Amino acid sequence: MTYEEHLDEVATLLTEDFDLGDDEAIQLVMRAQADDYFSGHDDDPSICTLERAHQDAASVFNKYTVVGRGK
Repeated sequence: MTYEEHLDEVATLLTEDFDLGDDEAIQLVMRAQADDYFSGHDDDPSICTLERAHQDAASVFNKYTVVGRGK
């Protein structure tokens, strides 16, 4: 998948696996992207796989979710 498709998949998995709303999932992906979390993915598109998207969704959730967000 392309880099953009990978980011979309991570956002989708955040909504499905972590019960986030669409806006919140997109915000987390954007925060991670601004923090250069995905820079390696852009440099090497071969790591943009479904398996990696699952790993990235969990990592992004754990690193960028605000504690006590009320959900």
